[in-house]
Amino acid sequence: MTLKPADTAFRTRLSEHLPEDVFREADARYLDEPRGRYAGQEALLALPRTVDEVATLIRHAGQARVGVVPYGGGTGLVGGQIASDGPAPLILSLERMNKVRAVYTDENVLIAEAGVILADVQQAAEEADRLFPLSLAAQGTARIGGNLATNAGGTGVLRYGNARDLCLGLEAVMPDGQIWNGLTRLRKNNTGYDLRHLLIGAEGTLGVITAAALRLFPRPARSGTALLVVNDPAAALDLLSLARTQLGETISAFELIHRQGFDFLSETFPDVRHPFETPPEWCVLIEIGVSGTGDPDQSLEVLFATAHEAGLVSDGLIAQSAQQAADFWHVREMIPQANRRIGSVSSHDISVPISAIPNFITKGGETLAGLGDFRINCFGHVGDGNLHYNVFPTPGKSRDDYENLRPAIKRAVHDLVHEMGGSISAEHGIGRLKVDDLEHYGDPAKLSAMRAIKAALDPAGIMNPGAVLRAG
Repeated sequence: MTLKPADTAFRTRLSEHLPEDVFREADARYLDEPRGRYAGQEALLALPRTVDEVATLIRHAGQARVGVVPYGGGTGLVGGQIASDGPAPLILSLERMNKVRAVYTDENVLIAEAGVILADVQQAAEEADRLFPLSLAAQGTARIGGNLATNAGGTGVLRYGNARDLCLGLEAVMPDGQIWNGLTRLRKNNTGYDLRHLLIGAEGTLGVITAAALRLFPRPARSGTALLVVNDPAAALDLLSLARTQLGETISAFELIHRQGFDFLSETFPDVRHPFETPPEWCVLIEIGVSGTGDPDQSLEVLFATAHEAGLVSDGLIAQSAQQAADFWHVREMIPQANRRIGSVSSHDISVPISAIPNFITKGGETLAGLGDFRINCFGHVGDGNLHYNVFPTPGKSRDDYENLRPAIKRAVHDLVHEMGGSISAEHGIGRLKVDDLEHYGDPAKLSAMRAIKAALDPAGIMNPGAVLRAG
């Protein structure tokens, strides 16, 4: 079904049902994305304050066959929030729906509207002496609705799971304008198809999340953070296995960092203080949280001693204060920003079975060496198999110099991932960037089922057209 533009006539019809201040000019903030791969076109921007206003917008968009692009914090890295072609869409920003509606401390549940910034959800949980463990570099601007729509991952997946695992219920507006009041706080609710899990990770293609019931956790009584120098990625995996044996479920993060990340920081953010005088080739950032009277620093010291004796680590730093721990994490969180300043030729958010990580890193380097001379920054959440495997120009060149090689680089990396039983999108989603990749590598039965679900729930194809599935 052909979509129509969000033109002046459409705006006039909406104005008959909504306050005029719901609408605003769509400036550059809503038309750009962090990596600069997509640029949005002219669009009608709406900023509703209530779920009823969202429902009105969606209902009229459906009747007029106008495409709707849901917008959270704009931090997505696969173009899911940017419509660069097709008829002018309605951009639906949830930023005004930014209230924490309730906190149920005894139930470990927090109800937040979709426009609440992730860091504010974390702060509200902390004020209730609880923890909301979803944590990622963009948490100061990313909004919880977008986090759920993309099933965000981050650094705490090893212990707490993805965004999907942190959500008990949703309030959402479906493509026909109906409001689904699914804000249940129940842990057990076996009443048919689970629309919550259908909408989480759907990237706004099946409806608009307007609020969520989020799981909270007790705050660890004490935490410990360490940077441990490992010989290679294989040693990092052996260290992870040893840490799990010694520390069990107290491990909340286990991040692999390559020397290239430190070099990029020196090149782009010279004021960032490095933890090591000489950057190691490979190191691991590990964080643990314990309850009761446990001593996390002592546990990390024992882990280091055992790992050193086994030949897995050669050096290490255990944070001696909360500030030093924050400094360690600041370095890790600045690496993606340094990457963006360098400008990648091709970036890859991939996952492989954890045991395959060392082989993937070795084979990936060998494969790309056959295509040209590049710098590779490989880092990420090795505890859950998710690597950010990004390819950069050599010094003195820009990514524009390699643009003709970009398709071959991406195909080579994704072919290797697929060969190893991995995923070409671990935590960033499909968006518009990876639609071709999903069609190429996706299971045919799954793709057929996805298209059937999309056709059933959104027959007019108005919800984020062109994202995840190719627009019909």
